[in-house]
Amino acid sequence: MNKLVIPALAALMGLSACGDDGLADQLARKEAKDAVRPVLTERFPGVPLEPATDCVIDNASAVEILQLAKAGVTGLGPEETQLVVEIATRPDTLECLLKNGLPALLQ
Repeated sequence: MNKLVIPALAALMGLSACGDDGLADQLARKEAKDAVRPVLTERFPGVPLEPATDCVIDNASAVEILQLAKAGVTGLGPEETQLVVEIATRPDTLECLLKNGLPALLQ
């Protein structure tokens, strides 16, 4: 692993406390999405990937996003895979999927 990845990730985690929609939050969400997509593809085949990924990220806590962002950089482990499944099956996430994912399937 690149020697700069860990310090950059640590800085990202520190900056994430600076508020939503900031650069750090956007970067963390992007890395978290990179961790979420393969799990959704494997565990929920056929689900529209981008809307489902957005629903999972939108229904994750800040701590969960940081955990998934780290996995997006360092690689997924069983704990992060289970976290994605847990978030994906929450009632609010399922409601989001019905609103955003179902129309994508019908197009």
